[in-house]
Amino acid sequence: MIPIIVFIISFLLLSASGQNQDDIIYYTDSGYAEFHSSVPLDTFTGKSDYLTGMIDLSENEIDFYLDLETLKTGNNRRDRDMYRTLKVDNYPFAEFTGKLDSDFDESTNETQSVKATGEFKVHGVSREVTIEGSLQKISDSLLLKAEWILDLRDHDIEPPGILIYRVADEIEIEIEATLEAKNRDEL
Repeated sequence: MIPIIVFIISFLLLSASGQNQDDIIYYTDSGYAEFHSSVPLDTFTGKSDYLTGMIDLSENEIDFYLDLETLKTGNNRRDRDMYRTLKVDNYPFAEFTGKLDSDFDESTNETQSVKATGEFKVHGVSREVTIEGSLQKISDSLLLKAEWILDLRDHDIEPPGILIYRVADEIEIEIEATLEAKNRDEL
């Protein structure tokens, strides 16, 4: 008798909300992205609060992009040089599109390690990458954290510099985003 009551209550709650889990996509347009780079004797960081993306757990799909002109290092001249190097007039976005390789249990609030494989595109060049990070269910949202190393040479980006003082070929990228549950029809 109790299982039938639980089923009926669950059905009524789902019917009342008008949603089931397959209708839910997690979305943000205010995620945080940061990169760390260096030149001999100095390091610098670029930051943006405009990471946009979605995670569709029913399809295991992930799609994030960043308008590169929202990245700021705290130095206008360095920013201009970075935009010129990345050719943002021609290639304004960096984007990752892929699939979750790891299972994610939505029934727990524990932080879970996840892995995604897909295409990372910047400077007009796409490369397949595997990115490790974590996902945590918090109420009706997901907290995503990830970091990886990007080799500029893999994307035909010539690191800027003067004489022997060049920007490092490899930069560390970190992202963090709280993605809110949205009905698939809202997006």
